[in-house]
Amino acid sequence: MTDPHPNLRHGGRVLVDQLRRHGVDTVFTVPGESFLAVLDALHDEPAIRTVVCRHESGAATMAEAHARLRNDVGVAFVTRGPGATHASVGVHDATESSTPLLLFVGQVPTSHRGRGAFQEIDVEGVFAPLAKWSVEVDRPERISEVTARAVRVARQGRCGPVVVSLPEDVLAARTSAPDAPTAPPPDRPTPSLGELAELESLLARSNRPLVIVGGGAWDAASAGVLTSWAARNSLPVAVSFRRQDYLDNRSSCYVGWTGVGLAASLANRIVDADLIIAIGTRLSDTATRGYTLLTPPKPQQTLIHIHPDQSELGRVYQPTLGIRSGAPEAVFALSQMETFDSGPWQDWSTAARGDYEATLVPPSAPGALDLGQVMKYLDDRLPPDSILTNGAGNFSLWPQRYYQFSRYGTQLGSQSGAMGYAVPAAVAAKLCRPESPVVAFSGDGDFLMTAQELATAAQYNAPIIVLVINNGMFATIRMHQERTYPDRPSGTDIINPDFAAYARAFGGFGATIERTQDFSPAFEKALAAGVPAVLDLRVDPEAILPHATLSEIRRNARAD
Repeated sequence: MTDPHPNLRHGGRVLVDQLRRHGVDTVFTVPGESFLAVLDALHDEPAIRTVVCRHESGAATMAEAHARLRNDVGVAFVTRGPGATHASVGVHDATESSTPLLLFVGQVPTSHRGRGAFQEIDVEGVFAPLAKWSVEVDRPERISEVTARAVRVARQGRCGPVVVSLPEDVLAARTSAPDAPTAPPPDRPTPSLGELAELESLLARSNRPLVIVGGGAWDAASAGVLTSWAARNSLPVAVSFRRQDYLDNRSSCYVGWTGVGLAASLANRIVDADLIIAIGTRLSDTATRGYTLLTPPKPQQTLIHIHPDQSELGRVYQPTLGIRSGAPEAVFALSQMETFDSGPWQDWSTAARGDYEATLVPPSAPGALDLGQVMKYLDDRLPPDSILTNGAGNFSLWPQRYYQFSRYGTQLGSQSGAMGYAVPAAVAAKLCRPESPVVAFSGDGDFLMTAQELATAAQYNAPIIVLVINNGMFATIRMHQERTYPDRPSGTDIINPDFAAYARAFGGFGATIERTQDFSPAFEKALAAGVPAVLDLRVDPEAILPHATLSEIRRNARAD
């Protein structure tokens, strides 16, 4: 069909052109009739790969994981109403994870707005509390302008999600409007000479310093600089929740992670520190055990807080020294300083490392399948570029505690604690880095939240390996029940399908593992299969935590 207006572009074409100009290479979507013009434009856009997902939450999660691996914006397209609300899980996680995510939502035609049309929701209103910016485009001439601003907002300061509502008539309408200038690189402030001098003075007076790093907008180069700077100065470094790949875990300066599953020895060390240097992290409740390890508003420890967003400095904690700076810029500036006299804290740092190394020895677990030994095998077997993705649940403590990450960009886990993160994140990781092994850790309840994305993995030849930790219950909630209401479990038992058969139904590899010694041969077969794989690990329900059984938790609760 000949185009009667060859010099005009419909709104969908304008939008896709802007994404290409901003370097977007992949979009994740569940198609909807509200953005047909976008799908039409993607049809003949060779620079952008379109990945069709099986649920909008999966599409948003894949886009979030893709953004973290690329250190740039990730993009998802969903339709109005239920499509948008399904995707809200990924938006919330992008906020918690400080990830630059762009979610484009097809909307009802402008002439239908406000009438309660089919699947109509107020996209701006729904997402305003969740996103950095939520906006609706009201005419095609503004698409390029709004897209450029959306990219800039997502990247700037503390990175985060932007949601753009696109009425279908705006996308279908044609316009002669030119492309807007692409968004400039984000402003990444650096520490001033005066701030560095004050930091130097505070550190020189310290005997028990501790560096805590986290947040978004890191990269492999800054992670390497951090490792070398900390090692040169014998400074102990802890990482925030699910940021363990920010520093080589085998480095002498790495002392563990803060957050869910925080080791008691590291918690004590945070309390006993006389100086905390926090770089990039917000020092949230998960990093501070409910704001108890550092007490707001003025912690007992001297606090140097470095963060790219001025609004985060002093929001919860009043730092002794607050520095507005990007994390990469800060660690580079620190690396240019003279080496400190580490004598006053050398023993402190060595002891902190020893505490961490002691946590690497898993205790024996009840049952025939020991997850501690599974993790020991994986830690020895997997190459350094392997990517591990994690869902939410007690099972995630095993890879967090017993696997040592050595390269940046090899750990993907939900900062918001969203169940169902691991599988779609693994698909995105394998598509982004096909040469790297990708292993997803899911609980049995967690897995079935997004297990349908195995179809996406199969469709796009993404041979991920999913380890389903199967104990027949929502174990985290059961643990809390037994601590609070012992012997009264309610609503936490689940009946599962045959997960191995489920994998085979998608043309994948599936195996059921009931004994520790059967894991390694099954894992090797899964690696060699070249197709998506699911290993169903049948774990004793007593093995509810690496360091405690279900019965022990119940007995302790009764004693209280």
